[in-house]
This record gives sequence, C-alpha cells and structure tokens, in this order.
Amino acid sequence: MLEGRTLGFIGGGNMAEAIIRGLLAGGMPATSIVVAEPEAQRREFLQGRYGVGVRAANADAVTGADAVVLSVKPQMFREVVASLGAPALTGKLLVSIMAGVTAAAIEETSGAPVRVVRVMPNTPALVLEGASALSRGSNASDDDLVFTRQIFDLVGTTCVVDEKLMDAVTGLSGSGPAYVFTFIESLSDAGVKNGLPRDAATRLAVQTVLGAAKLVQETGDHPAVLRDKVTSPGGTTIAGLAALEREGFRNAVIAAVDAATDRSAALGKK
Repeated sequence: MLEGRTLGFIGGGNMAEAIIRGLLAGGMPATSIVVAEPEAQRREFLQGRYGVGVRAANADAVTGADAVVLSVKPQMFREVVASLGAPALTGKLLVSIMAGVTAAAIEETSGAPVRVVRVMPNTPALVLEGASALSRGSNASDDDLVFTRQIFDLVGTTCVVDEKLMDAVTGLSGSGPAYVFTFIESLSDAGVKNGLPRDAATRLAVQTVLGAAKLVQETGDHPAVLRDKVTSPGGTTIAGLAALEREGFRNAVIAAVDAATDRSAALGKK
C-alpha cells in the first residue's frame, strides 16, 4: 500500500528520522519522501544520510504529498497548521505524532476537510524497535488507518486504540523508555556499589532488561508467571523483590505513568 505513495514531513527531528529509516528499510524510495525542516544543518544531515528531499518551507513538503506527517512540538502545531492554509491541506491525510493534540483540534485548526490519524510512537523506533499506538479522527477511513499502520509497523510494533486512550499511551509507552533508562542506570549503579566494574555492570543491566522483555514477548506468559519461575523460597530474588515492594517500586512506576498521562492531557488543552 506504500508503493507509489509520497510522504511529506513537517519537522525533521529524531522521531521523523526514525520513521524515515523504517520507510527506507521497508523499500520506499528516498525520492518519495520530502522533509520540511527550519534548521539548515539538520536539512543537510537528513539529505546526506538518507537521500530524501529537504525543504526550508513547510508548504513545500505538503505540495504533492499523499500524506503529511506532523512531527513538531505540540505547542507549535496551531501556528504550523494554520500557516499551511486550507487550500494546501484540503483532502490530505495528516499523520500526527504530537503528544496531547487531538484529531479534532487538528481538523479545526486546518480549516479544511482533512483526514487525521494520530500516532504515539516512542524513541526505540530509532533502532526499529518502537511501540506505536494509533487512533483515527472523524474523517479518516479504514484505508487511512491501514496505510498509517504500515508505516509504523516498519519501525516496531503497533496497535490501534480509541483516541480517548492516547494520553494513557503517551504516559506508558511514549514516556516509558525514559523510565526504563532510569531503571537500567539504577541497576548499573547498584552493581558498582556492590563491587562490579562500571562497564560490566552496565552491560549486564542492559542485557538483563533486554532478555527479560524478550522472554515476556516470546513466551506470551504473564510477567507475574515468569517472575514466579525465578523466585525460589528463601532465595536471593525474593529478598530483592521484597525490598522493591518495601521501597514502593511498583507504586512509583504507576505514579510516573499517571503524571505523564496527566501532562499529555494538559498539553492537549493548550
């Protein structure tokens, strides 16, 4: 379905770059991708690294594109969308990866009958291991949703949710990599505290998180089942788990997702 289609990107940041990498790896020609990016150095990088078309003006990435990926900061979206103008946007599929910005807000701001699909990806898309959730606006068709999902399947795993759940997606998987990075850093610090060299501690921490996640993914078992399998009566693991519970680890993770979810909702109201 991507064959013969053209994509315009408004914004050429890290997430846009991740999507571009996935598209190229999936067989989309670089000549079918145009990126509007205000920073000249970033334009030169994207063109040199990936061979895609680059433009300074947003309108130049919209003209002729079958779909436009909105990859700007949420606070900038009204200015960016309004500046493009209704005639340029009429009939376009707008794929938004902006946190907190509703499809209805994009439709209203555009002043045109646009089709909107919202996506919340995350930064592991940079290594083609992202987690993305999609929801569609009132004008988007089933084909629009399928088309958008094909794009993000190229950079990881996708699922479709009701738009009312997108703030929760942002709090969980959108912000989640930062929680995991902090956990890895903490594991490494603990290893160093107990005598391990830093490089060994970090390498072991990274592989432990990667391996544990893969075990959940490939077995399909509930995490609690897998945890029970490695928790012997009176052993080391139950002692560590008891310490996590005592220090409020589980509640801290839930509170982090709650806070990020609330912030996503607040961004959507601005």
